[in-house]
Amino acid sequence: MFVDQIKVYARAGKGGDGSMHFHRGKFRPKGGPDGGDGGKGGSIVLLADPSTNSLRTYFFNAKLLAQDGDKGGANQCTGRSAEDIIYKVPVGTVISKIIKSEDPETGEVLETFEPFADLTEPNQTWILCKGGKGGKGNVHFKTSTHQAPREFTPGEPGEEGFFHFELRSIADAGLVGFPNAGKSTLLSKLSAAKPKIANYPFTTLQPMVGVIHFNETRRGTLADIPGLIEGASQNIGLGHDFLRHIMRCRTLMFVVDTAGTEGRDPIKDLETVRKEVKLYSDELAKRPWFIVANKMDVEGAEEHFERLKDRFKRIKIFPVSAQNGAGMDKLRQHLDKQIGRDTVVGFQQIPVI
Repeated sequence: MFVDQIKVYARAGKGGDGSMHFHRGKFRPKGGPDGGDGGKGGSIVLLADPSTNSLRTYFFNAKLLAQDGDKGGANQCTGRSAEDIIYKVPVGTVISKIIKSEDPETGEVLETFEPFADLTEPNQTWILCKGGKGGKGNVHFKTSTHQAPREFTPGEPGEEGFFHFELRSIADAGLVGFPNAGKSTLLSKLSAAKPKIANYPFTTLQPMVGVIHFNETRRGTLADIPGLIEGASQNIGLGHDFLRHIMRCRTLMFVVDTAGTEGRDPIKDLETVRKEVKLYSDELAKRPWFIVANKMDVEGAEEHFERLKDRFKRIKIFPVSAQNGAGMDKLRQHLDKQIGRDTVVGFQQIPVI
């Protein structure tokens, strides 16, 4: 099961209470205060793990809890601090705090998300909830005029709250298009990814990320996104489940069924997809993009291809057949110029899902 967004409750540990204690010994029956401080509560820490590709762990356990610190002891001994608890999330996870409010007219409880962390780097950490500080023992309250203080402070509570985790796939280029345009086949031929391929809509129900090798030293990453339909910007169909995953892509590859199988018009399909992307995000619509005219091996494709070239004169169009590999070399060369990275300088391979 693939989960790319989830609500969780997190609570860090409470700090241990300070100790109210007085030294008692064989020759000091009425010794001074020696109560120690309480230990620190454990924090909730998130780790961006490159080997994790889904938030499904939190679907079964949506409560993230850390232990409390121990109470201070005698002889000014500080209580044991609780260990921080590390929870792994996929690289590309956006963390938002859930703010709840009440609609003054209907009384309905409303939720708004306030993003405050974006874990985009492998092994990046973020303290989601900080553990409470330990309280002070009575040894801290001794003065020249107050020799036997009975004061101490309790440990501070740990931070807590409700949070929203949202995974946004990280890839250099995203394959965008209607269902059955051939995106999954194209990804499988360009990279080592093994997406599910079948002749029915929404075969791809989750983002698939693959690594494309241009040569021994240069690589890039491609994401096959669930198929888009009209109204996706209003969350129709897979809607936002699709669109959130292309927000990080540097380049968009609009894949069209050039043969117009199933009675589709490739020009209308492309115009619809472009419109939905723009409605969702003006910033996303301004990203570099080009057209991959797929299924050129099917009868009728040549006629539609000429129409595509006439309609999109200023846009690069690459005629290909993902099924038999025709035109793939030129497409690879273009992708190398657009997204190719030197593996020696800071390339982080994204695991193939």
